[in-house]
Amino acid sequence: MKIGVLALQGAVAEHIRSLEAAGAEAVAVKRMEELAELDGIVIPGGESTTIGKLIRKYGFLEALQDFSKQGKPLFGTCAGLIILADKIDGQDDAHLKLMDMVVARNAFGRQRESFETDLPIKGINEPIRAVFIRAPLIKEVGSSVDVLSVYNDEIVAARQGHLLACSFHPELTDDFRLHAYFVDMVKEATKTTTK
Repeated sequence: MKIGVLALQGAVAEHIRSLEAAGAEAVAVKRMEELAELDGIVIPGGESTTIGKLIRKYGFLEALQDFSKQGKPLFGTCAGLIILADKIDGQDDAHLKLMDMVVARNAFGRQRESFETDLPIKGINEPIRAVFIRAPLIKEVGSSVDVLSVYNDEIVAARQGHLLACSFHPELTDDFRLHAYFVDMVKEATKTTTK
Protein backbone atom coordinates (compact mmCIF):
# COMPACT_ATOMS: atom_id res chain seq x y z
CA MET A 1 0.00 0.00 0.00
CA LYS A 2 1.51 3.27 -1.15
CA ILE A 3 0.17 6.73 -0.26
CA GLY A 4 1.38 9.88 -1.98
CA VAL A 5 1.63 13.43 -0.70
CA LEU A 6 1.10 16.04 -3.41
CA ALA A 7 4.43 17.87 -3.35
CA LEU A 8 3.61 21.14 -5.10
CA GLN A 9 3.54 23.25 -1.92
CA GLY A 10 3.06 22.80 1.82
CA ALA A 11 4.16 20.48 4.64
CA VAL A 12 5.07 17.47 2.50
CA ALA A 13 7.81 15.93 4.69
CA GLU A 14 5.62 16.21 7.80
CA HIS A 15 2.76 14.33 6.11
CA ILE A 16 5.17 11.63 4.91
CA ARG A 17 6.49 11.26 8.48
CA SER A 18 2.92 10.98 9.88
CA LEU A 19 1.81 8.45 7.23
CA GLU A 20 4.89 6.31 7.86
CA ALA A 21 4.24 6.49 11.62
CA ALA A 22 0.72 5.23 10.81
CA GLY A 23 2.21 2.23 8.98
CA ALA A 24 2.01 3.27 5.32
CA GLU A 25 4.66 3.59 2.64
CA ALA A 26 4.60 7.29 1.74
CA VAL A 27 6.11 9.19 -1.18
CA ALA A 28 6.26 12.79 -2.41
CA VAL A 29 4.38 13.20 -5.71
CA LYS A 30 5.59 15.81 -8.21
CA ARG A 31 4.39 14.35 -11.53
CA MET A 32 0.87 13.23 -12.42
CA GLU A 33 2.27 9.97 -13.91
CA GLU A 34 3.18 8.93 -10.34
CA LEU A 35 -0.53 8.76 -9.38
CA ALA A 36 -0.87 5.39 -11.16
CA GLU A 37 1.36 3.74 -8.51
CA LEU A 38 -0.66 5.08 -5.54
CA ASP A 39 -3.50 3.70 -3.44
CA GLY A 40 -4.31 7.09 -1.85
CA ILE A 41 -3.08 10.68 -1.77
CA VAL A 42 -2.85 13.57 0.69
CA ILE A 43 -3.27 17.15 -0.53
CA PRO A 44 -1.44 19.20 2.11
CA GLY A 45 -1.90 22.73 3.38
CA GLY A 46 -0.24 25.75 1.82
CA GLU A 47 -1.94 28.47 -0.18
CA SER A 48 -5.02 27.15 -1.99
CA THR A 49 -4.90 29.63 -4.89
CA THR A 50 -1.24 28.73 -5.56
CA ILE A 51 -1.88 24.99 -5.23
CA GLY A 52 -4.87 25.35 -7.56
CA LYS A 53 -2.71 27.07 -10.20
CA LEU A 54 0.07 24.46 -9.87
CA ILE A 55 -2.45 21.59 -10.10
CA ARG A 56 -3.62 23.03 -13.42
CA LYS A 57 -0.11 23.88 -14.66
CA TYR A 58 1.23 20.34 -14.06
CA GLY A 59 -1.83 18.48 -15.35
CA PHE A 60 -3.05 17.24 -11.95
CA LEU A 61 -6.62 18.59 -12.16
CA GLU A 62 -8.16 15.87 -14.35
CA ALA A 63 -5.63 13.29 -13.13
CA LEU A 64 -6.78 13.73 -9.51
CA GLN A 65 -10.45 13.72 -10.57
CA ASP A 66 -9.81 10.40 -12.38
CA PHE A 67 -7.95 9.10 -9.30
CA SER A 68 -11.08 9.84 -7.24
CA LYS A 69 -13.37 8.22 -9.86
CA GLN A 70 -11.40 4.99 -9.34
CA GLY A 71 -12.49 5.10 -5.68
CA LYS A 72 -8.98 5.83 -4.44
CA PRO A 73 -9.01 7.91 -1.22
CA LEU A 74 -7.96 11.57 -1.05
CA PHE A 75 -7.24 13.47 2.17
CA GLY A 76 -7.17 17.28 2.05
CA THR A 77 -5.77 19.22 5.02
CA CYS A 78 -6.23 23.01 5.41
CA ALA A 79 -5.68 24.33 1.85
CA GLY A 80 -6.15 20.74 0.66
CA LEU A 81 -9.70 20.86 2.04
CA ILE A 82 -10.36 23.90 -0.18
CA ILE A 83 -8.90 22.04 -3.20
CA LEU A 84 -11.36 19.12 -2.66
CA ALA A 85 -14.45 21.31 -2.19
CA ASP A 86 -17.28 21.55 -4.68
CA LYS A 87 -17.79 25.26 -3.87
CA ILE A 88 -15.66 28.03 -2.36
CA ASP A 89 -17.53 30.84 -0.62
CA GLY A 90 -17.17 34.13 -2.54
CA GLN A 91 -15.55 32.52 -5.60
CA ASP A 92 -17.17 31.65 -8.93
CA ASP A 93 -15.10 28.53 -9.47
CA ALA A 94 -13.62 25.73 -7.35
CA HIS A 95 -10.72 23.34 -8.01
CA LEU A 96 -11.29 19.55 -7.99
CA LYS A 97 -15.02 19.81 -7.12
CA LEU A 98 -15.02 16.35 -5.55
CA MET A 99 -16.54 16.85 -2.13
CA ASP A 100 -20.11 18.09 -1.67
CA MET A 101 -19.36 21.04 0.60
CA VAL A 102 -19.06 24.82 0.64
CA VAL A 103 -15.85 26.09 2.26
CA ALA A 104 -14.71 29.52 3.43
CA ARG A 105 -11.04 30.45 3.05
CA ASN A 106 -9.10 31.94 6.01
CA ALA A 107 -12.26 31.69 8.10
CA PHE A 108 -10.32 31.65 11.36
CA GLY A 109 -8.46 34.86 10.56
CA ARG A 110 -4.82 35.71 9.92
CA GLN A 111 -1.58 33.98 10.91
CA ARG A 112 -1.48 35.59 14.37
CA GLU A 113 -4.92 34.12 15.12
CA SER A 114 -3.51 30.62 14.70
CA PHE A 115 -4.16 28.28 17.64
CA GLU A 116 -4.07 24.70 18.89
CA THR A 117 -6.85 22.76 20.58
CA ASP A 118 -7.87 19.21 21.52
CA LEU A 119 -10.57 18.15 19.10
CA PRO A 120 -12.95 15.18 19.32
CA ILE A 121 -13.14 13.33 15.99
CA LYS A 122 -15.91 10.84 15.17
CA GLY A 123 -14.33 7.39 14.80
CA ILE A 124 -11.24 8.22 16.93
CA ASN A 125 -11.41 7.37 20.64
CA GLU A 126 -9.67 10.29 22.36
CA PRO A 127 -9.54 13.92 21.12
CA ILE A 128 -6.61 14.71 18.83
CA ARG A 129 -4.35 17.78 18.98
CA ALA A 130 -5.33 20.10 16.11
CA VAL A 131 -3.22 23.01 14.84
CA PHE A 132 -5.19 25.73 13.05
CA ILE A 133 -3.15 28.13 10.87
CA ARG A 134 -5.13 30.62 8.75
CA ALA A 135 -7.60 27.78 8.60
CA PRO A 136 -10.60 27.44 6.31
CA LEU A 137 -13.86 25.96 7.54
CA ILE A 138 -16.69 23.96 6.06
CA LYS A 139 -19.79 26.18 5.90
CA GLU A 140 -22.22 23.55 4.68
CA VAL A 141 -22.23 19.95 3.51
CA GLY A 142 -24.43 17.81 1.29
CA SER A 143 -26.44 14.84 2.57
CA SER A 144 -23.74 12.31 1.59
CA VAL A 145 -21.10 14.04 3.75
CA ASP A 146 -20.47 12.82 7.29
CA VAL A 147 -19.41 15.58 9.72
CA LEU A 148 -16.52 14.20 11.82
CA SER A 149 -15.67 17.22 13.98
CA VAL A 150 -17.03 20.61 14.99
CA TYR A 151 -15.21 23.48 16.73
CA ASN A 152 -17.24 26.45 18.09
CA ASP A 153 -20.27 25.23 16.08
CA GLU A 154 -18.23 25.24 12.84
CA ILE A 155 -17.47 22.09 10.82
CA VAL A 156 -13.71 21.43 10.76
CA ALA A 157 -13.52 17.79 9.59
CA ALA A 158 -15.70 15.73 7.28
CA ARG A 159 -15.77 12.56 5.21
CA GLN A 160 -17.63 11.66 2.03
CA GLY A 161 -17.01 8.02 1.15
CA HIS A 162 -13.35 7.82 0.07
CA LEU A 163 -12.77 11.57 0.62
CA LEU A 164 -11.50 13.02 3.91
CA ALA A 165 -10.97 16.70 4.72
CA CYS A 166 -9.97 18.77 7.73
CA SER A 167 -9.41 22.49 8.38
CA PHE A 168 -6.34 21.97 10.52
CA HIS A 169 -2.81 20.54 10.23
CA PRO A 170 -2.68 17.03 11.76
CA GLU A 171 0.87 16.64 10.39
CA LEU A 172 2.28 19.35 12.69
CA THR A 173 1.88 17.26 15.85
CA ASP A 174 3.17 13.88 17.03
CA ASP A 175 -0.40 12.58 17.08
CA PHE A 176 -0.79 10.60 13.85
CA ARG A 177 -4.21 9.05 14.57
CA LEU A 178 -5.99 11.04 11.84
CA HIS A 179 -3.38 9.81 9.36
CA ALA A 180 -3.99 6.27 10.71
CA TYR A 181 -7.73 6.84 10.08
CA PHE A 182 -6.88 7.75 6.46
CA VAL A 183 -4.55 4.75 6.12
CA ASP A 184 -7.49 2.54 7.21
CA MET A 185 -9.67 4.22 4.55
CA VAL A 186 -7.01 3.38 1.95
CA LYS A 187 -6.82 -0.25 3.16
CA GLU A 188 -10.61 -0.56 2.86
CA ALA A 189 -10.61 1.01 -0.62
CA THR A 190 -7.78 -1.31 -1.77
CA LYS A 191 -9.85 -4.34 -0.74
CA THR A 192 -12.84 -3.02 -2.70
CA THR A 193 -10.90 -2.09 -5.86
CA THR A 194 -8.93 -5.38 -5.99
CA LYS A 195 -12.05 -7.60 -5.78
